[in-house]
Amino acid sequence: MNLPNFQFPDTEWTSELVRQSLREDIGTGDATTLITSPGAQDIEAFIVARQPGIIAGLDLADIIFAQLDPSVKVEKILLDGQAVQPGAEVAVLRGPAAAILTGERTYLNFLQHLSGIASLTSRYVEQVVGTKCQVLDTRKTLPGYRHLAKYAVRCGGGHNHRMGLYDRIMLKDNHWATAEGRVAQLVTLGRHHFPQLAIEVEVDNFTQLEQVLPLKVEWIMLDNFSFDDTQKAVAMRDAACSQTLLESSGNVTLETIGGYARAGVDAASVGRLTHSVAALDLGLDMKVAG
Repeated sequence: MNLPNFQFPDTEWTSELVRQSLREDIGTGDATTLITSPGAQDIEAFIVARQPGIIAGLDLADIIFAQLDPSVKVEKILLDGQAVQPGAEVAVLRGPAAAILTGERTYLNFLQHLSGIASLTSRYVEQVVGTKCQVLDTRKTLPGYRHLAKYAVRCGGGHNHRMGLYDRIMLKDNHWATAEGRVAQLVTLGRHHFPQLAIEVEVDNFTQLEQVLPLKVEWIMLDNFSFDDTQKAVAMRDAACSQTLLESSGNVTLETIGGYARAGVDAASVGRLTHSVAALDLGLDMKVAG
């Protein structure tokens, strides 16, 4: 599991995602800006919060405006991971009006979505304060946005589950089904072919849990267990294999995550952090530079 950090994923993947996003929006040209700002007039544009939340994605401005017009200067007033209140200025863009107006929506789209993820994650994290439970994301992300979305989760105080199919073996119910329930054999195969990877096994009931505990895998996912059953599963784990970590999954909401955390699990995964989050309301206010 990755530890929380705020290292922005400034990679070729991110640059290409920005490039394609700008192409999608601009197409053959920004017709409105071409008739309203045909010259080199300079402006100042302020990114302003309209509601409280946690900011994530500010560094995308550097990538976006480097591709549009490198003369645009970006001043970040806040840092990713910091809280904002309505009316707070988050960043300032200074430079040619045409480039700023053309890039405004692409930047806000990224920033609002990622800040929404960070803001929701922070609310989940608040619910597990005082416990050992970590808030985890999932692979339920918009295709192409995963590294940014998982970065935003870290900005909100959460932790990343596996990044993709390549960095952890996860044996879920469908894998059990295809192997006719021979989970011990699957674990053995995983250890042999991918000794560098942690193994996690999903269980739906206590019969499966009893099968998996002796295998001493790194993680067991308790899928849709009640609070009482989770507490019982934690006791079984403590007695059989204390080094195996337990993750609660399924129906983990703001209202339920505290109960799972107090039951003693090491983590709870929350798909809604990334798959259906509401954007944080941010806007751009501008004035002509004096």
